[in-house]
Amino acid sequence: MAEAGFDAGCHGNGLAQSDGGGYGRPMAWLWLILGGCFEIGFTTCLRFVDGFRNIPWTLGFLASVAVSMGLLEVASRSIAMGTAYAIWGGIGAIGTVIVGIIWFAEPATSIRIALIFAIVACIAGLKLTAQ
Repeated sequence: MAEAGFDAGCHGNGLAQSDGGGYGRPMAWLWLILGGCFEIGFTTCLRFVDGFRNIPWTLGFLASVAVSMGLLEVASRSIAMGTAYAIWGGIGAIGTVIVGIIWFAEPATSIRIALIFAIVACIAGLKLTAQ
């Protein structure tokens, strides 16, 4: 029996997504993009945690993870979890590569740039086909 505000069949747990807690779909996409940006923050902090001995960077990492995951959860109330997770992860992956190239002298080869564009194309495709 489904609880109020939920229908059978979503997230694999017999419960469908709610109405987003009052947030419209445009807000859900904003929360998802913002959550992806915080994922970039936690991967950047992760470079400096030094086995979680560097307390300021560890606290930044933990805060970024919490905010990022929280925003993913809020967005997934209105966006299918598979779509939300793929886009959230894509934003984080793209951002992490770009941060690495700009601030940490990681290689900016043609193939890496082409693959970033491929990820962007996949994210755009998921957004366009999301129901």
